Amino acid sequence: MTNWYYADRLRQQQGPIDDAQLARLFQENAVTLDTLVWRDGLANWQPLRDFAGELALVELPPTPVVSAAPPVVEPVLAATQDPEVPVQAAAPAPEEAPTTGRAVFQAQEPRHQAQRDADLASYSPYTAPAAAVASHSSVVQGGEVVYAGFWKRVAAYIIDSFVVGVAGGIIGAIIGGIIGAGFGLNGGLGTGGMLAIQAVTNIVSICLSASYYGWFHASNHQATLGKMAIGIKVVRSNGEPISFLRGFGRYFALIISGITLCIGFIMAGFTERKQALHDMICDTLVVDKWAYTDHPEWQKRELGTLTVVILVIGGLLALLGIGLIVFAVGMAASMGR
Repeated sequence: MTNWYYADRLRQQQGPIDDAQLARLFQENAVTLDTLVWRDGLANWQPLRDFAGELALVELPPTPVVSAAPPVVEPVLAATQDPEVPVQAAAPAPEEAPTTGRAVFQAQEPRHQAQRDADLASYSPYTAPAAAVASHSSVVQGGEVVYAGFWKRVAAYIIDSFVVGVAGGIIGAIIGGIIGAGFGLNGGLGTGGMLAIQAVTNIVSICLSASYYGWFHASNHQATLGKMAIGIKVVRSNGEPISFLRGFGRYFALIISGITLCIGFIMAGFTERKQALHDMICDTLVVDKWAYTDHPEWQKRELGTLTVVILVIGGLLALLGIGLIVFAVGMAASMGR
């Protein structure tokens, strides 16, 4: 069975699907003959029309019978007049293509070669089957919008916290080593050195986290790695993408939601548009990744398997942390007796 991949109208990669599924998408007008597709054995992405015969997507009409032109009648020249140029009868006009029923494409139909060349030039055989990513500037209004609920956002936050925590730990260790080495050359680290390492590490950690959220939320995906995994994204209240500065500032508004005993986070489970406190401050929404696109019907209201798995893992880690704290307190109390 051949596995096909195709780029949808947003130029996002979809697949794999088999021949029958690809043919059905063509019948449903979900893909067209200009849709770029790829399968094993192809060096580049190619338009679907190149495989129309292989997939039996179109039918070529029989060669039209062209009637012979009527014989040319030689004009009669008058003796006293200048000769005139004979006029040849016009050839019959070609038959017009039918405007109803199933479309039948002519073999000589132009293929917009310039556009095809421009599209194919952006692909490399070493990156297949990755599809080109379209700009996120086109916002489709009027469709249904599925807002991301509290638990989807918690699952995404768990993933992002792990990513930022690992990156911050590595950078913090590097900074601590550099500063520690500097103080070591001057006779020892001391209290001042420890405070300097802690201060610099905290500042770098905050800037790293804010840049992570700001850059990813302003990217084409409009989502951090955690949100991409869960299938949600961040937009303005009107569906438009947010800027880097808004995403950068949204991180500090997120801190405000945390210092309010996490009430700012819990608000996402009760407000009309599932907005947390930092969303209201920054005029943002967290929605399904297919909201405000050409395919709002692809949005999902259910949590999804990955979301449930992440929540379970996060819950177990939280219980483990609480257990360790209780154990440490108990050990300290027993040693103090």
